[in-house]
Amino acid sequence: MAKRTPDEKFALYVKAFLGFFAVSFVYFIVADLYMPMTPQARLYYKVTQVTPRLNGHIIEVHVVENQEVREGDLLFTIDSTPFELAYRQAQLQYDEALLKNQQLDADILATKADIEAAKATLNERNGELQRAKSLIGSKAISQQETDRIIAQTAAAKASLQALQAELTRIRVERGSSTQDNLLLKQAKTAVDVAKLNLTYTTVRAPADGVISNMQVTTGTFAKQGTPLATLVTNNADLVADFREKSLLHVTEDSRALVVFDALPGEVFNAQIHDFEAGVSDGQLTPDGSLSKVEASNRWVRDAQRQRLHLVVSPVSSERTSRKLTSGARATVQILPETPLAQFFAEAQITFVSYLHFVY
Repeated sequence: MAKRTPDEKFALYVKAFLGFFAVSFVYFIVADLYMPMTPQARLYYKVTQVTPRLNGHIIEVHVVENQEVREGDLLFTIDSTPFELAYRQAQLQYDEALLKNQQLDADILATKADIEAAKATLNERNGELQRAKSLIGSKAISQQETDRIIAQTAAAKASLQALQAELTRIRVERGSSTQDNLLLKQAKTAVDVAKLNLTYTTVRAPADGVISNMQVTTGTFAKQGTPLATLVTNNADLVADFREKSLLHVTEDSRALVVFDALPGEVFNAQIHDFEAGVSDGQLTPDGSLSKVEASNRWVRDAQRQRLHLVVSPVSSERTSRKLTSGARATVQILPETPLAQFFAEAQITFVSYLHFVY
């Protein structure tokens, strides 16, 4: 076999490089369409702020920083003394409402009795008036006496009407004779509110998770609506940003492979949960100003990215759960359907996992 000259070797190297470049170019084009991958992914855990519902001094702290808690676990205790007093006061007001209703019931009975007496008096005055009218023609009774009887009759009638109006007023004030009575309902509501506030003196974990950024010590004054700590829940959400054209063959049923920078070589299975509705670049603010036209002199513009949400398979090892904190970087590989393409996808994501760990 004839020995190749330097020019022939150079030409061979150039052809090999061009061939490798062509194969790589075709591979990346096909891979980007049928098994897209993105290093722009993060793992987020839903965060809940631990916020008191009332004001007061914290007298006891039951947790420490980075402590795992379960939903309902006691975190902090607020001084309950003023709220216990408020509860007792509300109970006294409820008892006072009961006594008030009993008093109104007695007033109703007394007014009814007064009405019966007033009716009897009015009947007597009406009788006297009828007799006076029959005698005045025969001059058996003076006009003055007749006028007096007429006046007494009118006074008796007015007194009866006043008592009847008073009975109506008392009945309105008394309301229903059952527990639906307005006065009792108001007092009962005040008791329930005071009792509810008393339960708010114990601040409990709203969900399972880890306590973080705790800014509380014994004696801290808790303000209503002001966060005291952060609860990092166990609900993980993996978000990945892909180029739009890379999602041409991706559906919500597609599976994915995920690697994390903190765990080189460990590949996790994931399932696409949903596609995010849009990005900030697609939002128009109706602020009354004219539209802003995007100006670019570049022939090849930056690709727009779309965000996907994925659910990662449960992680069992303590080492992994400690490493994968909220905000952990990840690389997501969409898994194709064919076995051969899946082989290349798994090899690609494993290689990238070690590459990100090195760099």
